[in-house]
Amino acid sequence: MISTDEIKRILEKNSKSLLKELKQSKELVVLLNKSAYTKLTANEKSKVKSQLLDVLKSVPALAVFLLPGGVVLLPIIAKLIPDILPSAFREGGDEKE
Repeated sequence: MISTDEIKRILEKNSKSLLKELKQSKELVVLLNKSAYTKLTANEKSKVKSQLLDVLKSVPALAVFLLPGGVVLLPIIAKLIPDILPSAFREGGDEKE
């Protein structure tokens, strides 16, 4: 079982990535709302597509994390399958802010 100290340490370690992902997700919601009333530009469509893919990538990562021993399994799986993590959590951050 993971302790609260471990959770705090993990959150502190990943706080910048988490904030970046939340900012991008907020932008996704704004663009999806905008798309209901107006046509999106090609750049906006590209942002929506990449953010939706990030949201979909979060689901299996969360499922692995919730498994018993998932705290240990997720980093191993992330090394084997780097695309399982959202772009904000990948090393080097290939997404622009």
